[in-house]
Amino acid sequence: MKLSIEKFNIALARKQMSITEFCAVSGMPRTTIVQAKRGDRNVKPKTIGKIARALDVDVTEIIEK
Repeated sequence: MKLSIEKFNIALARKQMSITEFCAVSGMPRTTIVQAKRGDRNVKPKTIGKIARALDVDVTEIIEK
């Protein structure tokens, strides 16, 4: 799965969160999030699920189609 950077950033903006705040809320390492945003890695479905839960959005709102 591929994280949509634009959709992720929109969801972060809606929550008024920085990446640092997001990592604290989600419990995910900053490196994982930064690599996913850069497209350096193919994000596992479980990780996408954690990101969506932390942002309180549906998974389909943050992945590329």
